[in-house]
Amino acid sequence: METARFHSFREAEGRLAAKSLRKRGRCGMMEGMDIDEAAAPQSPYENPEGDPAPSADGEEHGDEPVGLVMAEPEPEPEPPKPRVIVMHASVGSGHRSAAMAVAQALELLRDEAAARRRNAADGVDEDPLVPEDLEVEVVDILEWGRIVFDGDHAASLFTGATRPIYDLTWRFTLTGRLLWGGGTVWSRVMYPAFTDHVREVRPLAVVCTHITAANVAVGARMLSGVEFPIVCVPTDYETEGLWPHRSADLFCVANESMAETLRPRKVGDERILITGIPTREDFRRTYDQRATRERLGLPLDKTVVLALAGAQLPRPYVHFREALDKLLPYVHALSDMHFVLVAGSDAEYARHLRHECTELGLSNVTVLDYVEGMAALMAASDLVICKSGGLVVTECLCAQVPMILLGRAYGQEKVNVLMLTAVGAAMHVTTSRELLDALRHIEKNPESIRSMLVNGRFLRHESAARDVAHAALELAAHPKKPDDPLRKRHFMGFYWGGKPAHMR
Repeated sequence: METARFHSFREAEGRLAAKSLRKRGRCGMMEGMDIDEAAAPQSPYENPEGDPAPSADGEEHGDEPVGLVMAEPEPEPEPPKPRVIVMHASVGSGHRSAAMAVAQALELLRDEAAARRRNAADGVDEDPLVPEDLEVEVVDILEWGRIVFDGDHAASLFTGATRPIYDLTWRFTLTGRLLWGGGTVWSRVMYPAFTDHVREVRPLAVVCTHITAANVAVGARMLSGVEFPIVCVPTDYETEGLWPHRSADLFCVANESMAETLRPRKVGDERILITGIPTREDFRRTYDQRATRERLGLPLDKTVVLALAGAQLPRPYVHFREALDKLLPYVHALSDMHFVLVAGSDAEYARHLRHECTELGLSNVTVLDYVEGMAALMAASDLVICKSGGLVVTECLCAQVPMILLGRAYGQEKVNVLMLTAVGAAMHVTTSRELLDALRHIEKNPESIRSMLVNGRFLRHESAARDVAHAALELAAHPKKPDDPLRKRHFMGFYWGGKPAHMR
């Protein structure tokens, strides 16, 4: 007979226990108990007649199992490496840019900590928050849904005919007394795949630059039972109502005005950190304006006006481009200015601009495609014409360049316009005629843009990405207990807040 083989001690003990019970069953039958012996499973030690099975040497050994060959125990799976997930949604370019900035900051903190460890005589790092083998994962949450949405098409909600509806929705959805606290609904209905991913990688922390990402992260934490902090990073100058206020561990906001919005929503000061909106590391550096202009072939003796007409996604720039096209026939008259038009990733629009400039005979215009070194280009400019997205205006603030915000603003962009113009850090125009008038004024009065540069310091936070990254690691080092109120699990959480600080 072949030797019996077990995969573990537990299996061997279980089968022996089953045999012992059957023996007691036989004794019970002798005493008149009603036990169906035929229904009992056969032991591997018994032949079909119920007698003890002979061993490999032909001898019977009764109840004593012999000839067991124990399989080698399977090695324990390696625990996942420490990982921080940075989540965004590809609706416009700003959310992705902020997420990439935070991811870059996390990697820089890791590499800088490793360098300090190498240089330290005792090998001890003065900042133990940063794991030496930290991994950083950037996630576009729209790619994880049961239905995959095109973020560029979704952007048409605030560039197309539905802009006024979007404006009302953004301003008044759960921004009064009735508030949204978070829940599992987002994860259950649309994003179970991300919950499975969280179970697998068990992140140290999750940083979210979009409301969809934040709500999915909250749901994944509730459903998976994995403990990790969730850091919410709004990328505009106001906080909309669909952030998971009662489940997020920290809100990293741009300024005190946003903190004042959160306090009546019962987000305590211990969960609010004023960091600014995160931008990439190159916006913390200083640049030689003359060297940059020479490298790009830009004049040194003119006012360089940078027009940002594109980025990763083209949809948000539809109306901006229409106004810019209407401006081009008048650009030649602004002889003291040189215009740099950035088309972004849209090669077709770049060809259109070059064709128009050739047809109009414009010698004071340079057309560029997608620009990697945007911080240096901004620093080399005297003025930027841009839309009122939270990320692009923050990059201008960090690059210390004045702005003209072009286009009618809705939703969060309207708040950005109000914030920047209120502190005198930008001008706002809605049509090409207004833009031309503003440029003529600046050409005659260049000191007007200098005042915007000074006022912009009020909102500038060059180290925002590093501050967000460090805050996430700090929270990860002090995990919360399961009974913490922020870890309460619910499908849909609504609550009653205080009187809003800012009327919309």
